[in-house]
Amino acid sequence: MSEKKIGDVILDVKNISLRFGGVKALTDISFNVKEHEIRAIIGPNGAGKSSMLNCINGVYQPQEGSISFRGQTFKHMNSRQVAEMGIARTFQNLALFKGMSVIDNIMTGRNLRIKSNLLLQALRIGPAEREEVAHREKVEHIIDFLEIQAHRKTPVGQLPYGLQKRVDLGRALAMEPQVLLLDEPMAGMNVEEKQDMCRFILDINDEFGTTVVLIEHDMGVVMDISDRVVVLDYGKKIGDGTPEEVRNNEEVISAYLGTSH
Repeated sequence: MSEKKIGDVILDVKNISLRFGGVKALTDISFNVKEHEIRAIIGPNGAGKSSMLNCINGVYQPQEGSISFRGQTFKHMNSRQVAEMGIARTFQNLALFKGMSVIDNIMTGRNLRIKSNLLLQALRIGPAEREEVAHREKVEHIIDFLEIQAHRKTPVGQLPYGLQKRVDLGRALAMEPQVLLLDEPMAGMNVEEKQDMCRFILDINDEFGTTVVLIEHDMGVVMDISDRVVVLDYGKKIGDGTPEEVRNNEEVISAYLGTSH
């Protein structure tokens, strides 16, 4: 594989603090993400990792701080607006339509890109039909890329968990994001499924040029595929750097890795 070119900062998180009532979920967190990198967010359970992703993609509104995407700062954006800017997200708990087929689930990721009105879509006439054909071609490409051709028409609820995770990834890719937020993409997977998911994440980053921000508990995975790692503990940032730097950070070792490592 050719040497990866990391670009300028695409996502800049500055001094984010998030509270729920009296509980501090995040305290004064700052880090950035550079174009074309794989950026991992790690930390023990309850460290605030998912809360951080929820702030980035508009699910939560932090009380303090700002988030900038390509130099544009957004304070109060909802999830749809963030998605329209080019940030897509997968969730820890699969939010798929279990009764719908694989292809139709991934097609829902194209909704942001559909320009024709609902009536034309329903009647499937003129520009709406041409548009749907173009969208389906994109979806078929994703299905081929994720190697799930054999399951195109299968209701998602009938697929094993590892394949459902792949469909969830496909739906996010269908949005053609510039930045892809992955919330524990390998949780609950066996070794083989994890290896497949690692390969897909690396290929998405390499072939599509997509910037990836990833929460993951498997330290082996994080160290293998990340360019840089930010470490949270009790809602505070305790480490930030290359996998090697983080691995050797005393505060991280005691908080997360355990001194036996």
